[in-house]
Amino acid sequence: MPRNMQGQPDALRIWAIEVALSSEEGKKLYDPILDGLRSAVRYDRTYFDKIVASLLPLLEKLTTGKTAELLSPDYQDIDDTRPIFDWEQIIRKKAVVYVGLDALSDSEVASAVGNSMFADLVSVAGHIYKHGINAGLPGGKEGKSLINLHCDEFNELMGDEFIPLINKGGGAGMQVTAYTQTSSDIEARIGNAAKTAQVQGNFNNLIMLRVRENRTAELLTTQLPQVEIYTKTLVSGHQDTADVNADQDFTSSTQDRVGTVKVPLLEPADIVTLPKGQAFALLEGGQLWKIRMPLPAGDADDVLMPESIEKIAEEMRRSYHSGESWWRDGPALNVPVTGGANG
Repeated sequence: MPRNMQGQPDALRIWAIEVALSSEEGKKLYDPILDGLRSAVRYDRTYFDKIVASLLPLLEKLTTGKTAELLSPDYQDIDDTRPIFDWEQIIRKKAVVYVGLDALSDSEVASAVGNSMFADLVSVAGHIYKHGINAGLPGGKEGKSLINLHCDEFNELMGDEFIPLINKGGGAGMQVTAYTQTSSDIEARIGNAAKTAQVQGNFNNLIMLRVRENRTAELLTTQLPQVEIYTKTLVSGHQDTADVNADQDFTSSTQDRVGTVKVPLLEPADIVTLPKGQAFALLEGGQLWKIRMPLPAGDADDVLMPESIEKIAEEMRRSYHSGESWWRDGPALNVPVTGGANG
């Protein structure tokens, strides 16, 4: 028996189970969850507590309260009317999912939940790339649907699982739009300049509003070519006449010289000083656009602005229809039901 198990309750029984599962016959009963629990047996108790000490508080947050009800719902609870869905169902129905992670209140939980959702989405993208979204379904059509993923404050969600999503997700129809303030936010999250450049290099289009960091502005300006502009130089001079018998005492001349010089198409200062609601966009392989967006009035009389996210969800619920609610609005509801000869 290993020294680290001596003195523990049921140590002999636990070690016997470990030996049995490590045998050739036991390996045939492989289970990933059981294998993870067995790893706790192999470590010394004190050493194991040290390596999981920083992880336990996060696991407690993810497995208690409302977070646990969302991540691990009780499938047998018939009183819980909330729908249970996965990414494949959402993609097949072309549905819209809004995930509010509330990173301002608890960044650890937001990061853990966001990273796990990204990791799951990467797995689904791999399945779609190989087999399609309707693989195995009777009458399913082959092909890929466009999947638009909008990630606000995505530096809070950054991790190694996000890189293959933007690097290879296009083959499964993934279109990722990420929003962040500065490029330094990404590097601070990842902690690696090379991976930061890898993430930035996998986005095809770049839309940049006013930023406060020259390094971020240079992401756009360094991709632009230099252009030739005309310069005009005014040259004037005069010269005294040496001949005392001449009718003139001096001569003067004025010239306008026109030339060309190469300058950057945009400077970082042009982006740093952008007015609110204006942006530069680098689209379609390098075409530069200047954008000016209409801004909401911001007062209570603006009828085009929704009151809250809940109001948006309510409007979508009234106008958005999927296969789950086919019986609510179908024409069959308006057909009168009549009995036959027997009633």
